[in-house]
Amino acid sequence: MKFTEIADEISDLDPQDAALLTQYLHNYKIGSNNDFFLLKEKSESLMKYMDYEDIYWDVPLPPPVNPKFTFIDMFAGIGGFRIAMQNLGGKSVFSSEWDKYSQKTYFNNFGEYPFGDINQIDVKSIPDHDILCAGFPCQAFSIAGKKRGFKDTRGTLFFNIASIIKEKRPKAFFLENVKGLVTHKSGSTLETILKVLREDLDYYVPEPQIMNAKNFGVPQNRERIFIIGFRKDLQINSFNYPESLGITSAISNIKEEKTVSVKYYLSTQYLKSLQEHRKRHEDKGNGFGYEIKSDTDTANTIVVGGMGRERNLIIDTRLENFTPVTHIKGKVNREGIRRMTPREWARLQGFPDTFKIVVSDAQAYKQFGNSVAIPAIKATAQQIINALTERDIL
Repeated sequence: MKFTEIADEISDLDPQDAALLTQYLHNYKIGSNNDFFLLKEKSESLMKYMDYEDIYWDVPLPPPVNPKFTFIDMFAGIGGFRIAMQNLGGKSVFSSEWDKYSQKTYFNNFGEYPFGDINQIDVKSIPDHDILCAGFPCQAFSIAGKKRGFKDTRGTLFFNIASIIKEKRPKAFFLENVKGLVTHKSGSTLETILKVLREDLDYYVPEPQIMNAKNFGVPQNRERIFIIGFRKDLQINSFNYPESLGITSAISNIKEEKTVSVKYYLSTQYLKSLQEHRKRHEDKGNGFGYEIKSDTDTANTIVVGGMGRERNLIIDTRLENFTPVTHIKGKVNREGIRRMTPREWARLQGFPDTFKIVVSDAQAYKQFGNSVAIPAIKATAQQIINALTERDIL
């Protein structure tokens, strides 16, 4: 049975049922804590799919046939972590993501519907796994009494991660966050996180490191903090973050091969407004998030909201039909100045071109802007796997 033959039916299910069913179909064979995926007490609407256990995963990013290790994908977004781990032979046994549009994208690319709000999931029911992966939001913690420990993280999403680690005791974890975590709340947030991981949960956690995506083959200046940990009983007492791959890439490497829609080109009036805004800010000695990048440049960090798309405007003179397809003020500029497309943002994050974009442009920009840079994740995950396999742990 091909997955695409039942995909439309599954997508019509309640999100919770769709998550339960697809994650069951992905994982029933491995026998890892399958209580979570039992359908015996679930609605009859799911029971008819029990005959579909031998699924051929004809999706863009199918699971590995002979996995080398297992992992869970927390705060999964659209699966950047998952792609990196699958490329290294990993098998996801659980995924969670609350945003409904990201769930849709995830489903269409992996054939799996992530569970929703992590606060509604029983930690004990999450399958056993080798590595926990999570790109979690940065939140302030209570520092009442200045204990800065496990209890101080209650009410934050990091507490969910810590609770899973405490209950499931994975061999390792890989956490990703914004660079600003280092200075968040004058460093107290990161201090609390490391104390919980090292002391309360008893993991070896080397000093976190800021990693830049541009050092791993994509033309994006994107710095993120990586936090790695190993269970102490495994006797792993050192860890080397990956060095730069030494691969030079530029915006020309991620540009669309064909002429893009006129809708991505700025109007003359909007372009004039941006130029005037920048001049006013420059006169005051301030920066302004409008910048035109050349083909040989590295892109600024792609971000959601504000001037996110205007931070990485590019020149593309291939357009021949300047008739607007959206309501704009003024005319389409003749200088070839346009926004990057969602596909170009996907490439800046290392997503393969086989990755399906099944949402609106606005949602796609949000999804890729919030995702991880896959090559940097993969290179670091490889070091984690090396550390485990060298000691015959995997």
